[in-house]
Amino acid sequence: MTGADPEIVRRALDTGDPLPGTNGFAGELDGGLVRDVLGRVPLFFDGQEWSHRPTDLPDPTRLPAGHVRADGELTRQFSLPDPAPVETNAGVEAVREAVRTAVDGVDPAGHAIAFSGGLDSAILAARLDAPLYTVGFPDSHDIEAARTAAALLDRDLTVVTLDRERLERALPEVVAATGRTNAMDVQIALPLYVLAEAVRADGYERLVLGQGADELFGGYAKVARAPDDPRVEAETVRGARREMIETLPAQLERDVLTLWSGGVEPVVPLLSDAVVRAALALPAEALVTDRGERKWALRLAARPFLPDRIVFREKKAVQYGSLVARELDRLARERGFKRRQDDHVTAFIESIATEDGLPGST
Repeated sequence: MTGADPEIVRRALDTGDPLPGTNGFAGELDGGLVRDVLGRVPLFFDGQEWSHRPTDLPDPTRLPAGHVRADGELTRQFSLPDPAPVETNAGVEAVREAVRTAVDGVDPAGHAIAFSGGLDSAILAARLDAPLYTVGFPDSHDIEAARTAAALLDRDLTVVTLDRERLERALPEVVAATGRTNAMDVQIALPLYVLAEAVRADGYERLVLGQGADELFGGYAKVARAPDDPRVEAETVRGARREMIETLPAQLERDVLTLWSGGVEPVVPLLSDAVVRAALALPAEALVTDRGERKWALRLAARPFLPDRIVFREKKAVQYGSLVARELDRLARERGFKRRQDDHVTAFIESIATEDGLPGST
């Protein structure tokens, strides 16, 4: 069992508690396989064999998050709770306490922090004495944002600079590790892979990341615009936020497999069970204010230990902030994949996978 004491997992199975106080778990237990409700640890099987990495198996099948496989049968064991919303101030305080406990519980020895200069990674940097690393092309938003935020926190920063050669070298490695060739997944995974390699080369075995905060705390514009945004089905902000949380297993599988391939173990304290439980209880107005301000509860929770210039800043998604999406688009067009064709970047990535004989799917 990876990620939790087997006794905790047994109790969770007995009680049906989806958030028993862990940071995620997956593996074999009492002759069966089990995976936590958010899929924070990947798990695959092929007949009686299983592994955390699909590349270890001839014909891997993913064990879905929250499921148990026993005697060849799949059963959903865990589902996310849907608590009634609490009052905003109480919700913010609960989030603050959960975040403090989760982040402060990380032993910084052997750890580095993936630092983009945004709210989520700044929370980690403010509370953990571990070196800060950022990644991007030289003129990228992420590098500038990380530098200004590190200065505000009076912290040193290591910049991992991307270039075309590094991007091309990492591309088949990411496809091989994740089995994915769609443009969005690869654009997100590429900077993570390069960052992981650099951190590992500097002697750090674990990388602390702020993954999950946007999903938990209403960080997406489509959540803020619910029910008017066609990208979500929900009729409420809380419902749209839940839709985003339900995308986490697929996202986390991609990120974890990428980081493992880069040589580091990911640590994601903002996805601890306690933080998830506190986030789920937030009312809509603590996720998105009537002025459209997103992740409001997390911002208020972080004010005691972050300057307001960081707390209330907006930041681009990693694929855009690092300029990886731009450069991958340019690379695809240089190789003859024109924007007028459908999803030309994915078509380019698929061609690389085919050339290298890599398994991949969109």
